[in-house]
Amino acid sequence: MTDRVRRNVRVEGVVQGVGFRPFVYGLAGRVGVAGCVGNDVHGVFVEVEGTRAQVDAFLAGLVEQAPPLAEIERVTMSVAAPTGAGEFTIVASDATGERRTLVSADSATCDDCLRELFDPGDRRHGYPFINCTNCGPRFTIVRDVPYDRPLTTMAGFAMCESCAAEYHDPADRRFHAQPTCCPDCGPRLRLSPGAGDPIGAAADLLRGGKVLAVKGIGGYHLAALAGDEAATATLRQRKHREDKAFALMVSDVDDADRLCVLDGTAIALLTGRRRPVVLLERRPGAPVAPSVAPGTRQLGLMLPYSPPHHLLLRAVGAPIVLTSGNVSDEPIAYTDDDARARLSGIADAFLTHDRPIHVRTDDSVVRPFRGRETVLRRSRGYVPEPVTLHTPVPRPVLACGAELKNTFCLAKGRHAFVSHHIGDLENYETLRSYTEGIEHFRRLFDIEPALVAHDLHPEYLSTKHARELTGVELVGVQHHHAHIASCLADNGEAGPVIGVAFDGLGYGTDGTIWGGEFLLADLRGFTRLAHLAPVPMPGGTAAIRQPWRMAAAYLDAAYAGTPPDDLDVVRRNESRWQQVLAVARAGVNSPATSSAGRLFDAVSALLGLRDGINYEGQAAVELEQLADPTERGAYRAGVGDTVAGTDLVRAVVDDLRAGVPRPLIAARFHNGVVDAIVRTCLRLRERTGVTDIALSGGVFQNLLLLSGCVDRLSGRGFRVLIHGRVPTNDGGVSLGQAVVAAASDG
Repeated sequence: MTDRVRRNVRVEGVVQGVGFRPFVYGLAGRVGVAGCVGNDVHGVFVEVEGTRAQVDAFLAGLVEQAPPLAEIERVTMSVAAPTGAGEFTIVASDATGERRTLVSADSATCDDCLRELFDPGDRRHGYPFINCTNCGPRFTIVRDVPYDRPLTTMAGFAMCESCAAEYHDPADRRFHAQPTCCPDCGPRLRLSPGAGDPIGAAADLLRGGKVLAVKGIGGYHLAALAGDEAATATLRQRKHREDKAFALMVSDVDDADRLCVLDGTAIALLTGRRRPVVLLERRPGAPVAPSVAPGTRQLGLMLPYSPPHHLLLRAVGAPIVLTSGNVSDEPIAYTDDDARARLSGIADAFLTHDRPIHVRTDDSVVRPFRGRETVLRRSRGYVPEPVTLHTPVPRPVLACGAELKNTFCLAKGRHAFVSHHIGDLENYETLRSYTEGIEHFRRLFDIEPALVAHDLHPEYLSTKHARELTGVELVGVQHHHAHIASCLADNGEAGPVIGVAFDGLGYGTDGTIWGGEFLLADLRGFTRLAHLAPVPMPGGTAAIRQPWRMAAAYLDAAYAGTPPDDLDVVRRNESRWQQVLAVARAGVNSPATSSAGRLFDAVSALLGLRDGINYEGQAAVELEQLADPTERGAYRAGVGDTVAGTDLVRAVVDDLRAGVPRPLIAARFHNGVVDAIVRTCLRLRERTGVTDIALSGGVFQNLLLLSGCVDRLSGRGFRVLIHGRVPTNDGGVSLGQAVVAAASDG
């Protein structure tokens, strides 16, 4: 007994819902130690007793052999007196105390479960809700912590004798797997209307050109056969989604490779446990219907991530469209009644089930960029796993986010919990999803905010929500400072940097609409060093929906009040052209803007791509797709404290009149924007001595722009920070707001 030692161990991180307790139990048996393991509000606690060599081996294995879904952040240990314990047990969870535990994101079906799913001899053969400790729903079914079955939406499904035996067997893969179930005791899939095998009948409908509503992990999708033009066009028309690309689900990497160009990074993203939609370059002649992704050289692909997806894709035998289950601009439906009410006019049938979804969660969207992942929409598979901060926040923070592509963020200690994608806060249903999400996160992570950060724009619903809260300290954060701070936090940096924030719009400290900004910034504050020269936005928000208005404003500014009248954009909008010019000149409902997004809109209209848009950023997206990536020519803009976007517009007009092909003009414009950014940053480096650059804002979703800036800035000796873990668009603003508010605290 003299060599016997006992240790109390605490493991923090993503360690609940990932099979950590059964792993610890098995490790203890292999090493030969006694003690216990359990869940509590902080994570996992372990008491371990044995010889010093045994305990050391156990502690080493605790980290080195952890389950695949576990993400250990910290292991702490204290010495305890040996008790002479002779066995190791899993003890009941302790739900008392301040919660610090992390909740796992939903995870794609593992290989072991897939083998069982398609094994005719297995008792779960063909069962659409197969899962184990290494896969399946997590965040979307969790109602509270600790992560135990009674606190999930599986509480209503009592385990049968066979499942209970697996659940209590330490040698079984489903030992303490909370959602475990089988055909005798678990949820059931059904097709309505329909009879017989739901999967087979659903596949028949899809092959017959029908639109199907499919209940998934985080909400409903709408499905159609990807190669069927009539079906995809019907889905587009019913969903009121005129042009924006649909995502596709394909069976495996081979099917993905037939549609898109893959590299190692793309394959890793497609096949990893998170299973996002991955934006990839489509192959020429890829066999998808024209209505799937009009006007773009890319396709968004994902592989099946739940058993019903695997079963359906195998039965259909071809790629399918799998897009969010909503009417355009609404949040996705996730309750059965809501889906029936909102999707009955879109879907011909419903493939659904009786396991409730607690939190609606869209598919995440990512893109490979030079061997790394860049997240464009952070949701299912990623949330609610936190972003670890460079510096702990002194007091808990709620950051309310932006108006478009909204997320919120709750921060405590070193953890920033950026929410799932909420969407555009422009209707009651989305606002309700937003407020319910905040309350769920507050309860789940036991965060009572002392600081509430919000955008400066007084009319944003997120700002109004912040101002309605009581007993908190409000911190207004300028939109583009939040963008740059988000990029810093994403990279674990504090600044200072020269921040280049290019986006559609953001409320400036001078009351104008910013969006083409060069800031000297750190987490505490910023100085606006340079920006795109402002032009009017004729009609305010109407100029966002109708890019020809920005073309009119830029032409008027570029030609000193005497814009040319021989251009196609003028002829197409002749009936309103002079009226819009008069409004812009008078400054009536025409706020000044330095927005880079509006400059891209203007050029898109000049090239005849878009006079009106059907989704945010469409004109700029189509301008990028038009550009010839092999063209090296660049227009030149004057740079100083302001950058002359009008110079670029004049160059576009000159080339249009000279008959230069539009793809070359679009490329030269992109290259000209890159050149202007680089020359401005060089001037600012001389002025400030700062050599680090942070690129943020939705305009940097443009690969031509991002690649050009990274290459040329790096080539001139800058260290360039870009987004990876959170979106460069407004989906990352809440993280920036949170770290700015925290840095200003005290």
